[in-house]
Amino acid sequence: MITPLDPVIAEIIPLLPLRDPDTMTPQSARESLRALAAARAAVPPPPVHSVDDTEVKGAVTALPARVYRVCHGKSPTVVFFHGGGWVAGDLETHDRQARLLAIETGAVVVSVDYRRPPETRFPGAFNDSFAAMRDVIARVAEFGGDHVRVGVAGDSAGGNLAAAVAIACRDAGINLAGQLLVYPVTDAAGNFADPKENARFPSRAENAEGYFLSRAVMEWFAGQYLDDAKHGEDWRVSPLRAKSLAGLAPAIVCTAWFDPLRDEGNAYADALQAAGVATKRHHGAGLIHGYFGLGEASETARFEAQRARADFRALLERGAYLASKQSTRG
Repeated sequence: MITPLDPVIAEIIPLLPLRDPDTMTPQSARESLRALAAARAAVPPPPVHSVDDTEVKGAVTALPARVYRVCHGKSPTVVFFHGGGWVAGDLETHDRQARLLAIETGAVVVSVDYRRPPETRFPGAFNDSFAAMRDVIARVAEFGGDHVRVGVAGDSAGGNLAAAVAIACRDAGINLAGQLLVYPVTDAAGNFADPKENARFPSRAENAEGYFLSRAVMEWFAGQYLDDAKHGEDWRVSPLRAKSLAGLAPAIVCTAWFDPLRDEGNAYADALQAAGVATKRHHGAGLIHGYFGLGEASETARFEAQRARADFRALLERGAYLASKQSTRG
């Protein structure tokens, strides 16, 4: 039985931005997400011990980053990539999500502001994300200080980057404790415009419009990010198309029932499990794309996000446990 759309979410949908690709521009998309974040300014953000702006290495130049700490002392480190269709979103729009991630995992969270299209097209955002991940790991003593408890996380386009970075880390011999993929883009082949590719994922038709993120807006985002339509077949854009997913870090994969990206997220979780990767799923019953940012309004959204972050915390802690067992055997 399908859980109906959360009634609180139903009331919120008409107020959400990024719903008209015919009039949307990169600047208007960025401004509308910023305005949505600013509209909640009267509600105090979740308190953390400290928030510090810094820089991390990108592929070409230094990138703005923000570090969230809930305590002093050794702790996990999580590199977080924000969503926004690769085009919009920044440190401000995802400030609350980064705070909650730090609070509920106990990790030092490093939120990274990668270069965005159309000014920098693919593979710019991926290259920046992987470079930032490597830099944080190299400097982990400045962050959580525990090299066996390092994870990657992201939502939407940030979930896409997190998944691709996890693959790149495996290929580089970098061991991650876990990956948290929140309603990620996992297969952009066809740029969300090709009927044959879209037919592989029924949610692209079932949830094509009316639930905030639309298939048409995803087509617009992909068009901004990808200079060449063939780039959508590259695993750095479409991690579901990687030759092998074996040996990747354990994963938490979150989807939302009323989301055009639902089925490709589920397909990625299936592929991870088939490759022997420990994977937990959160199906987001009654929820829409973006629900991690709606927890202050919707109890259903808050509970589902909390469950996912609790599972991610367990992955980070398990990383330390496994490392201690290996050292004992050695």
